[in-house]
Amino acid sequence: MVRQNAARRAALVDAAIEVLAREGARGLTFRAVDAQAEVPTGTASNYFSSRDDLLTQAGGRIYERLQPDAATIAASLSGPRDRDRVTQLMKELVDRVSSFRSGYLALLELRLEATRRPGLRAVLTERIRADVDANVRYHLESGLPGDATTVVLLYLAMNWLIVERLTLPDVFGEAEIHNIVTSAVDRLLP
Repeated sequence: MVRQNAARRAALVDAAIEVLAREGARGLTFRAVDAQAEVPTGTASNYFSSRDDLLTQAGGRIYERLQPDAATIAASLSGPRDRDRVTQLMKELVDRVSSFRSGYLALLELRLEATRRPGLRAVLTERIRADVDANVRYHLESGLPGDATTVVLLYLAMNWLIVERLTLPDVFGEAEIHNIVTSAVDRLLP
Protein backbone atom coordinates (compact mmCIF):
# COMPACT_ATOMS: atom_id res chain seq x y z
CA MET A 1 0.00 0.00 0.00
CA VAL A 2 2.80 2.44 0.89
CA ARG A 3 4.48 1.78 -2.45
CA GLN A 4 1.28 2.59 -4.31
CA ASN A 5 0.83 5.79 -2.31
CA ALA A 6 4.42 6.86 -3.00
CA ALA A 7 3.94 6.16 -6.70
CA ARG A 8 0.67 8.10 -6.76
CA ARG A 9 2.27 11.03 -4.90
CA ALA A 10 5.11 11.08 -7.46
CA ALA A 11 2.60 10.96 -10.32
CA LEU A 12 0.69 13.88 -8.80
CA VAL A 13 3.88 15.93 -8.35
CA ASP A 14 4.89 15.16 -11.95
CA ALA A 15 1.42 16.25 -13.04
CA ALA A 16 1.86 19.48 -11.06
CA ILE A 17 5.09 20.15 -12.96
CA GLU A 18 3.27 19.74 -16.28
CA VAL A 19 0.47 22.07 -15.13
CA LEU A 20 2.97 24.68 -13.94
CA ALA A 21 4.79 24.60 -17.27
CA ARG A 22 1.61 24.85 -19.31
CA GLU A 23 -0.64 27.08 -17.16
CA GLY A 24 1.74 28.92 -14.85
CA ALA A 25 1.50 29.17 -11.09
CA ARG A 26 -1.99 30.65 -11.20
CA GLY A 27 -3.23 27.64 -13.12
CA LEU A 28 -1.89 25.19 -10.54
CA THR A 29 -4.95 23.93 -8.72
CA PHE A 30 -5.69 20.58 -7.15
CA ARG A 31 -8.37 20.02 -9.78
CA ALA A 32 -5.91 20.77 -12.62
CA VAL A 33 -3.36 18.37 -11.11
CA ASP A 34 -6.02 15.66 -10.75
CA ALA A 35 -7.02 16.11 -14.40
CA GLN A 36 -3.39 16.04 -15.60
CA ALA A 37 -2.66 12.90 -13.54
CA GLU A 38 -5.94 11.35 -14.71
CA VAL A 39 -7.06 10.53 -11.18
CA PRO A 40 -10.42 11.16 -9.50
CA THR A 41 -11.17 14.73 -8.49
CA GLY A 42 -10.03 15.32 -4.93
CA THR A 43 -7.05 12.98 -5.08
CA ALA A 44 -4.39 15.72 -4.96
CA SER A 45 -6.03 17.34 -1.96
CA ASN A 46 -5.68 14.02 -0.11
CA TYR A 47 -1.91 13.98 -0.74
CA PHE A 48 -0.97 17.62 -0.20
CA SER A 49 -1.96 19.77 2.74
CA SER A 50 -2.06 22.98 0.73
CA ARG A 51 -1.17 24.59 -2.56
CA ASP A 52 2.10 25.72 -0.96
CA ASP A 53 2.88 22.10 -0.12
CA LEU A 54 2.25 21.10 -3.73
CA LEU A 55 4.45 23.93 -5.05
CA THR A 56 7.25 22.95 -2.67
CA GLN A 57 7.01 19.28 -3.61
CA ALA A 58 7.13 20.20 -7.31
CA GLY A 59 10.27 22.29 -6.73
CA GLY A 60 12.06 19.37 -5.14
CA ARG A 61 10.91 16.88 -7.77
CA ILE A 62 12.15 18.99 -10.68
CA TYR A 63 15.67 18.80 -9.32
CA GLU A 64 15.39 15.05 -8.82
CA ARG A 65 14.47 14.68 -12.48
CA LEU A 66 17.15 17.09 -13.69
CA GLN A 67 19.97 15.13 -12.05
CA PRO A 68 22.12 13.25 -14.56
CA ASP A 69 22.04 9.47 -14.33
CA ALA A 70 25.03 7.38 -13.29
CA ALA A 71 26.03 6.64 -16.91
CA THR A 72 26.10 10.36 -17.74
CA ILE A 73 28.24 11.11 -14.69
CA ALA A 74 30.61 8.26 -15.51
CA ALA A 75 30.92 9.43 -19.12
CA SER A 76 31.72 12.95 -17.93
CA LEU A 77 34.80 11.59 -16.17
CA SER A 78 36.17 9.91 -19.27
CA GLY A 79 38.71 11.55 -21.53
CA PRO A 80 41.10 14.42 -20.93
CA ARG A 81 40.40 17.10 -18.35
CA ASP A 82 40.79 20.14 -20.57
CA ARG A 83 38.86 23.08 -21.95
CA ASP A 84 37.45 21.01 -24.83
CA ARG A 85 36.01 18.57 -22.29
CA VAL A 86 34.40 21.41 -20.35
CA THR A 87 32.88 22.69 -23.61
CA GLN A 88 31.49 19.24 -24.38
CA LEU A 89 30.06 18.92 -20.87
CA MET A 90 28.39 22.34 -21.09
CA LYS A 91 26.81 21.46 -24.46
CA GLU A 92 25.55 18.20 -23.01
CA LEU A 93 24.20 20.05 -19.98
CA VAL A 94 22.29 22.56 -22.09
CA ASP A 95 20.85 19.75 -24.22
CA ARG A 96 19.96 17.52 -21.25
CA VAL A 97 18.25 20.24 -19.25
CA SER A 98 16.49 21.62 -22.32
CA SER A 99 15.09 18.16 -23.04
CA PHE A 100 13.06 18.39 -19.80
CA ARG A 101 11.29 21.47 -21.12
CA SER A 102 8.26 21.30 -18.86
CA GLY A 103 10.44 20.85 -15.78
CA TYR A 104 12.61 23.85 -16.52
CA LEU A 105 9.63 26.05 -17.40
CA ALA A 106 7.91 24.92 -14.19
CA LEU A 107 11.07 25.81 -12.29
CA LEU A 108 10.95 29.32 -13.74
CA GLU A 109 7.35 29.62 -12.57
CA LEU A 110 8.35 28.39 -9.13
CA ARG A 111 11.19 30.90 -8.94
CA LEU A 112 8.75 33.71 -9.65
CA GLU A 113 6.27 32.33 -7.15
CA ALA A 114 9.08 32.08 -4.56
CA THR A 115 9.29 35.88 -4.52
CA ARG A 116 5.88 35.81 -2.82
CA ARG A 117 6.12 32.59 -0.78
CA PRO A 118 8.85 32.47 1.87
CA GLY A 119 8.54 28.70 2.38
CA LEU A 120 8.98 27.99 -1.30
CA ARG A 121 11.84 30.50 -1.45
CA ALA A 122 13.59 28.67 1.39
CA VAL A 123 13.21 25.28 -0.32
CA LEU A 124 14.39 26.54 -3.71
CA THR A 125 17.26 28.51 -2.18
CA GLU A 126 18.47 25.44 -0.28
CA ARG A 127 18.09 23.15 -3.31
CA ILE A 128 19.72 25.49 -5.83
CA ARG A 129 22.56 26.39 -3.46
CA ALA A 130 23.20 22.68 -2.89
CA ASP A 131 23.18 22.12 -6.66
CA VAL A 132 25.68 24.94 -7.26
CA ASP A 133 27.92 23.69 -4.45
CA ALA A 134 27.77 20.13 -5.82
CA ASN A 135 28.68 21.36 -9.29
CA VAL A 136 31.64 23.32 -7.96
CA ARG A 137 32.81 20.38 -5.86
CA TYR A 138 32.46 17.93 -8.76
CA HIS A 139 34.30 20.24 -11.13
CA LEU A 140 37.21 20.83 -8.75
CA GLU A 141 37.50 17.18 -7.67
CA SER A 142 37.36 15.91 -11.26
CA GLY A 143 40.44 17.90 -12.24
CA LEU A 144 38.70 19.95 -14.91
CA PRO A 145 40.30 23.34 -15.55
CA GLY A 146 38.93 26.42 -13.86
CA ASP A 147 38.09 27.43 -10.33
CA ALA A 148 34.88 27.82 -8.32
CA THR A 149 34.16 31.21 -9.87
CA THR A 150 34.48 29.71 -13.36
CA VAL A 151 31.88 27.08 -12.45
CA VAL A 152 29.45 29.68 -11.07
CA LEU A 153 29.85 31.88 -14.15
CA LEU A 154 29.27 28.88 -16.43
CA TYR A 155 26.24 27.93 -14.33
CA LEU A 156 24.74 31.39 -14.75
CA ALA A 157 25.52 31.60 -18.46
CA MET A 158 24.15 28.13 -19.24
CA ASN A 159 20.99 28.77 -17.23
CA TRP A 160 20.16 31.88 -19.17
CA LEU A 161 20.98 30.19 -22.47
CA ILE A 162 18.53 27.43 -21.53
CA VAL A 163 15.89 30.06 -20.71
CA GLU A 164 16.37 31.58 -24.18
CA ARG A 165 16.23 28.18 -25.85
CA LEU A 166 13.01 27.17 -24.09
CA THR A 167 11.10 30.44 -24.01
CA LEU A 168 12.20 32.12 -27.26
CA PRO A 169 13.60 29.28 -29.39
CA ASP A 170 13.89 31.43 -32.51
CA VAL A 171 16.38 33.86 -30.95
CA PHE A 172 19.27 31.41 -31.37
CA GLY A 173 19.31 28.36 -33.62
CA GLU A 174 20.69 25.01 -32.48
CA ALA A 175 24.09 25.48 -34.11
CA GLU A 176 24.33 29.00 -32.71
CA ILE A 177 23.55 27.74 -29.20
CA HIS A 178 26.47 25.34 -29.33
CA ASN A 179 28.73 28.09 -30.71
CA ILE A 180 27.69 30.33 -27.80
CA VAL A 181 28.56 27.56 -25.32
CA THR A 182 31.97 27.16 -26.95
CA SER A 183 32.58 30.92 -26.82
CA ALA A 184 31.52 31.13 -23.17
CA VAL A 185 33.93 28.36 -22.18
CA ASP A 186 36.73 29.86 -24.30
CA ARG A 187 36.34 33.23 -22.59
CA LEU A 188 35.99 31.82 -19.07
CA LEU A 189 38.84 29.32 -19.45
CA PRO A 190 41.60 31.13 -21.33
